Amino acid sequence: MSDDSPALSATTGIDTGAEPAIDPAASTLSDEQYRVLLVFRCALREYLRWSAKEAASYGLTPQQHQLLLAVRAHPGPRPPSISEIAEYLLIRHHSAVELVTRAEGLGLIRRRADESDQRVVRVVLTDLGAERIEELSRSHLAELERVATDLAISEGLLEQLSTRFISQLGQDRSGC
Repeated sequence: MSDDSPALSATTGIDTGAEPAIDPAASTLSDEQYRVLLVFRCALREYLRWSAKEAASYGLTPQQHQLLLAVRAHPGPRPPSISEIAEYLLIRHHSAVELVTRAEGLGLIRRRADESDQRVVRVVLTDLGAERIEELSRSHLAELERVATDLAISEGLLEQLSTRFISQLGQDRSGC
């Protein structure tokens, strides 16, 4: 944990402003800490399963949904390149090319050459792709709020995490 990172409670995961919840020098973790990890991992897996079903209801695979989200959420003035998409999705470049090809075939995205370097391919949403990611994002944000409520995660903590991830997005996408 870096010096500017908030300390999180071992039992709730909520910023306490106190010392870090996990003492690296401690010999064992408490039963409560293991339960926190279990509950969080179960909630995360349930959310991902729900997300896959939601994407399928729109005729998309989870990877296609992630692709649309990566294209829509990409920061900066230029659309994402295939390489940037591969970084966001934690997949290899050739896998990103295949994913883009399939999504392009469905009319969700289109490719275009970079204006300054014709070797670079940029990816943009079509109207259909923009419509799909808007619909999916609305339902996903509502589900995320429900999960956060169930886990007693405050809106402030979600906002804090979002702000931290957004600030890191343009700097180091390898940690997505």
